[in-house]
Parts: sequence; C-alpha cells; structure tokens
Amino acid sequence: MPVVKYPRFRDPPFYEWDRKAQKCGLRHTVYAVNGDQYTGEWQDNLRHGKGTQIWKNTGAIYSGDWKFGKRDGYGSYSVPDPVTKEYRKVYTGWWQNDRRGGQGVYFYSNGEQYDGEWKKGLRSGWGKMQYKDGSVYEGQWLKDKPNGHGVLRLPNENRYEGGWKEGKKHGPGKYFYPDKGQLLEGTWVEDIPKCGALVDFERDNAAAPTEFPLPEIDLRDPAAVLAEARAMFDDSKN
Repeated sequence: MPVVKYPRFRDPPFYEWDRKAQKCGLRHTVYAVNGDQYTGEWQDNLRHGKGTQIWKNTGAIYSGDWKFGKRDGYGSYSVPDPVTKEYRKVYTGWWQNDRRGGQGVYFYSNGEQYDGEWKKGLRSGWGKMQYKDGSVYEGQWLKDKPNGHGVLRLPNENRYEGGWKEGKKHGPGKYFYPDKGQLLEGTWVEDIPKCGALVDFERDNAAAPTEFPLPEIDLRDPAAVLAEARAMFDDSKN
C-alpha cells in the first residue's frame, strides 16, 4: 500500500518577518519616519520601561519612564535654547498618561518656577510658585490657578493669608503690612476687600509706622451693644 506524505504546513514568510520586527526589551536607537528617535526599552512594540525620546522638529528630549507608549512615571523634559542651543530643563517630576501628574518642578523660560502637585498637565493640589517680580505664592491650586487657602508674599514683605478662588483673593483673609505695622482682616471678593478692620500689628517693630496709632475698635456682639443702648435709654427716661 503506498504511503502518502502530506507537506508540513508553514506560515507565510511575512508572519516571521513581522515577528522579528516587533520591538521588545532593550533596543538601540530606533528612528521614526518623521525623524524622531527613541533609545530604550520596549514591550509589545511600544515604548515601555526606561527610555529617551528626541523629537526632531523641536529638538526636545524626554528621558525617564514609559508605559505602553506614553510618558508615565518619573522623567525629565528639556528643550534647546533658541540662541545658545544648550538644553534647558523645563520639567522634572512625575507623569501620568503622557501629561504632568503628581509631584514635579516646572522651570519657566522667564525665570519663574513652580514646585508642587500636578493633575492632567495643570497645577492642581499644593504647590509653591516663585514669580519673576520676587513674589511667592504657596498654597492650594486648581486647574492652574490659586484656589483654596494660600499665602502670597510680596517683595516688600507684605503678605496675604487667606482664601483664593480662580487666582484671586476671595473669602476670609488677612493682609499684613509689616512696613507700617498694620493688619487688615476681613473678607475679599475677586481681589477686592469688601469689609474688615484695619488694626495696628507689631507697630513698634515696623520700619515706617504711621504717625499715630489706630484707635482700638470695639468688636463686641451687635445685639449686646443694642441691648446696652436700650437700657441706657430706659434709665434716662426714669
């Protein structure tokens, strides 16, 4: 009886070629069609693990953690100076889903600096912002603006402590004037003090105190003051 031999089934060659082309593990520099280049770890053909990406159009460099093709974890982002061509660090800290997320420091091109928490690429949480004019804000942030409770210190050492909303002083707060030895305590609405009391505060240590001290203000309960006035009026009638 004749023996029939069937040929062994083999996958088309392109299956093998595709398997070999899949990037996994540590690789040397891989160039994209647009000229971008990446050196580092891969998984399932995606940047995953530790690696460095260089964008050709901007020259920007990111070096740090990756997760399935996106910046995720701890990393540093730098850009070249347009004049000196030397690299300037822009951000170093934590990333989530390809955006700044968690604790990190951002260095602005005008010399300002933010050190604090981020969410979806925006300043959100607790952070400290150092402005170009020397002012410093430290407190709560929401969607890139001071929001909640915070302290703003000015270059002349005056400071505001209190509530903030969408980047403006809002709610109960205190404004200290150390140079004059005074304190304004009250309520702010969109950066404007609407009501409050101005009193002397450490006036003896002030650099340029007012000529005369402020008179003390009786801040007793209005109902008690009214009752006392009525009692005095009744006594006068008798």
